[in-house]
Amino acid sequence: MLFVRNLARAAPRTLSRTAGASLRPSAIARPSTFIRSPAIKALLPTRAAAFSTTARRSQEDDVDVDVALSAKLDSEIQIEEDIKVNEQQPASIKDFLDNSPFELVDTPGQEVVKLTRSFNEEKITISFSIADITNFDPYAEDNLFEEDELPEESLQSDKQQNPDDALDGEADEDAGAPINLSILIEKPGKTDGALNIDATARDGEIVVDNMFFYEDATVARIDSPEAAQKRADVYPGPPFGSLDEDLQVLMERFLEERGINESLAVFVPDYVDAKEQQEYIRWLKNVRTFVDA
Repeated sequence: MLFVRNLARAAPRTLSRTAGASLRPSAIARPSTFIRSPAIKALLPTRAAAFSTTARRSQEDDVDVDVALSAKLDSEIQIEEDIKVNEQQPASIKDFLDNSPFELVDTPGQEVVKLTRSFNEEKITISFSIADITNFDPYAEDNLFEEDELPEESLQSDKQQNPDDALDGEADEDAGAPINLSILIEKPGKTDGALNIDATARDGEIVVDNMFFYEDATVARIDSPEAAQKRADVYPGPPFGSLDEDLQVLMERFLEERGINESLAVFVPDYVDAKEQQEYIRWLKNVRTFVDA
């Protein structure tokens, strides 16, 4: 995922960068347009670069900054394209696109991706965003207390009860980012209402968080301040996990019948990862074209 790839990107760059160089700007958090859950902490938020260049000006007065910047952008593009060539696209992406009833709607330059399909008389739209992977910090889900803040006897007890925790912790660091899904189910011509389900795709599973019912489906579809306020005013229902277990099971089966299943849960994080790299390369090229104009 992005965290692993950032390490790969950083390795060749350290040959030409001074100590303390930060990861590229895409790791800075940006808000998702449809996420209802609390924002994930931004990756390395304290690494903002100071703009002051006074100390270096005496050595760089004769440098053509535009030319140097263009060359640096070229270098970054080459690094990213080399990574892209050496990385094989996950089989899950092709398998899903070839065999799934969903149609992919991916606009170059946009963060949000959509999957659409018809099911009987229903129209289903699933939205997700690459912002979730750029915002992801693999260490953010650690315990609220650091080990040195916990009582020593508590730490010893945990180690005795869970001797494999150290290994599990290493595995968690390699776990993919949770990708938020906004699932909109409409019945055009039959009812004006719509179900909007907030869920998360992670580790090959779809986890339902909340279910909303909108009496007017356009409130869920339209992206405007007025519609956002109306969505915020709608009663969200209780947390999905607090519902009767039979109701939870039936709702999960309801989604599975519509193709919202393990195959989708594997596809979404892999596709987000691939799109994030494509968008970063596109961004680099656009900036270089502007600088060179």
